[in-house]
Amino acid sequence: MAESSAQIEPLQGAGLTVHRDETLQAATLRYFGGDGAFAAALREVSGVALPEVLLLAGELALSELEARLAQAADGCLVNLTGGLKVLRVTGEGIPDLLCRLGGTGSIPQLGEARRSRLADVPVLALSVRPGEMLLLVDRAYAEHLMGWIRETLLDFAGA
Repeated sequence: MAESSAQIEPLQGAGLTVHRDETLQAATLRYFGGDGAFAAALREVSGVALPEVLLLAGELALSELEARLAQAADGCLVNLTGGLKVLRVTGEGIPDLLCRLGGTGSIPQLGEARRSRLADVPVLALSVRPGEMLLLVDRAYAEHLMGWIRETLLDFAGA
């Protein structure tokens, strides 16, 4: 199924910008322990500690990680890039947008991730820095979510 240009073009309004972040790819990590060969290989390649489940990385970094972690018998990396889309939201009105799309329980604190339903689809929201949020959504629902965001931004502008 071809993706529409509505997903690709950034949305702007009410002091917010929303666009698909094509630079980030997602993977899930499955491992037996945080002190085994899998965790050590991840630290060696990435320089960061083992995340609990989800890993976001650039395309080249994720490819290198996949290759290096494939040899570790105590864990595995499952590339989710084809199934998940990352939307980057910036601006001061993020809490208002998330409240409209899903309610106050959908707003993560700084450095936190929160799974909720936005526009009636499951979304993982990550608060990466003040005024910036990443929304991870199943590829099948990305266009739907962007449509709701577009209409919500128009509603903000009309208010």
